[in-house]
Amino acid sequence: MGATDAFRARPVQPADRPALVPGGLLDVLGVAAGVLDREGRIVLWSPQAEQLFGWSAAEALGQYAARLLVAEDDVGAVLELFAEVMREGETFAVVFPARHKDGGTRLVEFRNVRLEDRHGDFYALGIATDREVLRGVERDLALSLRLVEQSPIGLAVFDTELRYVLVNPALERLHGLPAAACVGRTVREALPHADADAIEGAMRRVLATGTPLLDELRIGRAGGSATDEEAQLVSYYRLEDPGGSVLGVATSAVDVTDRHRANKEDRRRTALIADASVLIGTTLELEQTARELAEVVVPRLADVAAVDILDTVVDGDRTAAPDGQPAVFRALAVAAAGGAESSSVADAVRAADPPGQIAKYDPDRLVARCVRTGRPVRVSHVRAEDLPGIARDDEAARLLARAGLHSYMAVPLIARGEVLGALDLKRLTDPRPFDEADAALAAELAARAAVSIDNARWYQRERATALTLQRSLLPQRPQDPKGLEIAYRYQPAGTASRVGGDWFDVVPQDGDKSALVVGDVMGSGINAAAAMGQLRTAARTLAQLGLDPARVLRHLDRTASGLDQMIATCLYTVYDPQGGTCCVANAGHLPPVVLRPGRPPALVDLPAGAPLGVGGIPFENTAVDLKPGDRLVLYTDGLVETRDESIDTRLEALLTVLADAPEGLEETCDLLLTSLRSGNDQDDVALLIARAVPPDPAAPQP
Repeated sequence: MGATDAFRARPVQPADRPALVPGGLLDVLGVAAGVLDREGRIVLWSPQAEQLFGWSAAEALGQYAARLLVAEDDVGAVLELFAEVMREGETFAVVFPARHKDGGTRLVEFRNVRLEDRHGDFYALGIATDREVLRGVERDLALSLRLVEQSPIGLAVFDTELRYVLVNPALERLHGLPAAACVGRTVREALPHADADAIEGAMRRVLATGTPLLDELRIGRAGGSATDEEAQLVSYYRLEDPGGSVLGVATSAVDVTDRHRANKEDRRRTALIADASVLIGTTLELEQTARELAEVVVPRLADVAAVDILDTVVDGDRTAAPDGQPAVFRALAVAAAGGAESSSVADAVRAADPPGQIAKYDPDRLVARCVRTGRPVRVSHVRAEDLPGIARDDEAARLLARAGLHSYMAVPLIARGEVLGALDLKRLTDPRPFDEADAALAAELAARAAVSIDNARWYQRERATALTLQRSLLPQRPQDPKGLEIAYRYQPAGTASRVGGDWFDVVPQDGDKSALVVGDVMGSGINAAAAMGQLRTAARTLAQLGLDPARVLRHLDRTASGLDQMIATCLYTVYDPQGGTCCVANAGHLPPVVLRPGRPPALVDLPAGAPLGVGGIPFENTAVDLKPGDRLVLYTDGLVETRDESIDTRLEALLTVLADAPEGLEETCDLLLTSLRSGNDQDDVALLIARAVPPDPAAPQP
């Protein structure tokens, strides 16, 4: 080994001796030491003394300490104290301006202790440190201790074995444990409910790397179980002395329970609003929309929810009840947490108005005040005297009292500036009272739902109006014409927006002939129904003239061209029982089906023709035999069209159903609707089936 290697080599500690690590605090203080004999001469001098006073050992040894280090004015007092120490053995401490080699003075704190060797000779040990340095350390220590003790942040110090060394009062409160229960113990021993593996693992990483771990979110109370969820932001730091030796780990914990709960509540509210946007208003059915609103808020906002709408609103009357008059409600929906399985919730459900029931509430009832003022009504803590203002009658009040109703809220349903009704919310098993945040959330949900409810009620009214108009324009139970048996169906679309334009008709003509008509005005709603009525009236009038089908369609085409760009399809057939034939013309309509005994059903091969309203396109007549026993099926596209299958596939399905059709025409109508319309009610259906029958021999001949 070379000289350089020997110089760099570190001494090896014996295996049975622990490594001695110098204390960093003494290094900071720079404590100087010197030994004086009985006469006060310096016999020992430390390197720190040389740093403090400037005199080297060679310069100091053998010198009288008082003359070397003490100013002239203080020599007498110092010598007197020194003599007392040597005589009595008492320790003295003084602060005096010591002389420095550079000629200046330095304020020094000095301690003097008498020593005795084995020969009985006395010496004096003097230790000294710079007073400013000492006072700085004392101030820092006092400040640190005060900050640790009074800090609102929980603080703890662990040694390198991860045992508690210090716990401040703030952390005692967070843990729910006194410091004495922690000091000297590990986290696992002191806090059995904490996740000790995670906590100690984090501290070991910080000890090993020196990299702080900051603001780690810890959920739950470390010291034991808690009734409410708690949260802290915990940080870990490695502690080192001024010399770089590792002393342990310090941790800080900040209570962020309120912030955590607020964030959690914000997430809950955001999720509830998002769910409401998706789940409310999936249909245009008034009752279904009300049920969706009630089910969204239960149980996340209330244990029991009810949706009631003003009866005048359902009838389309926007006039509110005069002040002082009862408010008349129609109950639409009730939802309960857990499906009303608990007895308390079941009592509260029985206290609510059953869906479909009409109820009158006096002006002093809270729900009546809610719709009259258009503002939420909240009773955070329900008392016995509040129940009459909440319940519909005394029996309902008794049920609510037994159910344990403790918080109540009614929120108006307002859409387009009109109060439609109220959302009624009750808490029974949920211990939280309704607060302002709940009221704001309920108001937002009610506002969103009110628009859907308003749309549903207007579509429902439009559907009823369109159906009334449609049915009034369709034939009223047409009688069987000469030579034919007739069966028919009209089935409206499932939604208001799709009702309107399909029709059928049977018109007797001279010479025992009959006109059979099916048509479909493109579009929907009241306008389509009105256009259908005009075309049907025109078709009936033209049928009375005995015109052939192609000429009738040409006249209807001109009529449709004047109906504000309305387009319609139509199949017009004239049956002559004397010749057993049908004369058929088509205006863009689906072909009819003919069923002959002993043969499979078949689509009639017709020219497609242009829809009515296109204008300028000629129509053609086609002759089709229809002998006694043969059946002719006329229909609109709502019977067969779907969104996910081609029209050819659906026409094949129609022929397949008709292949097994019963003999009865009414039964055949029902079979077609149940087989082909299942889950497909997006359009109207007009269906007309005619069967040729032998002429009545008793009937007079022309």
